[in-house]
Amino acid sequence: MNDILYSIAGIMIPFIGTSLGSSLVFFLKKTMNEKVQKMIVGFAAGVMIAASVWSLILPAVEMAESQGIIAWVPATIGFITGVVFLLITNHIAEDIEKKQNGKKLNMLLFSVTLHNIPEGMAVGVCFAGFLAGNAGIGLFEAMLLAIGIAIQNIPEGAIISMPLKIEGQNKKNAFMYGVLSGIVEPISAFITILLLNIIMPLLPYLLSFAAGAMIYVVIEELVPEIHTGNKSKLGVIGVTIGFIIMMVLDIALG
Repeated sequence: MNDILYSIAGIMIPFIGTSLGSSLVFFLKKTMNEKVQKMIVGFAAGVMIAASVWSLILPAVEMAESQGIIAWVPATIGFITGVVFLLITNHIAEDIEKKQNGKKLNMLLFSVTLHNIPEGMAVGVCFAGFLAGNAGIGLFEAMLLAIGIAIQNIPEGAIISMPLKIEGQNKKNAFMYGVLSGIVEPISAFITILLLNIIMPLLPYLLSFAAGAMIYVVIEELVPEIHTGNKSKLGVIGVTIGFIIMMVLDIALG
């Protein structure tokens, strides 16, 4: 019973990150301090890169070996599928942007909501592996991955709520739009966990899928964000710190 409660709490962590970011609309006049933003984005990227390796790819390889499957096959197929899935969803988002005739805020809200789905699935897959008990994923790894995504979600929540306030929405409505963009994460994570018995044979593929989806997010969204404007070195420092912390904790305690 405790494991279930821990899992429910864990899948809510990324949503809390989005909500915290959205709540900045009540405290910031215009935008987040650039130095703080670079460090946060960099740290999240570092955590997600390390988590993709130690919390997703390596357990997928170990599970495949235990199932008598060629170890690198599920990792390769799942990773590629995760990247392709994000490519397709981003392509759909771009098509909708064209049809919106330049309504950037609508596009931004849709894009963030859309790419939150595979992130929620990634968290769900990890906690499904934890609940399964034989996937090589402990509560610590699952929680740390959820925290890493939550950290990344803080600026995402802010980039939804802050522009809405600037465009004329009141703070409460801007905050609610930001929160709603993140609600798909615990929903998709919960659905993934509910399907645990069905997905167990596919878990090595799904773990790698989650890794591919997260690496895509890092490369497509977080890395460009780090190099936009000034203070990119702070982003690099953030990546290094996040990666090392995640790696050391996962190896030492995982």
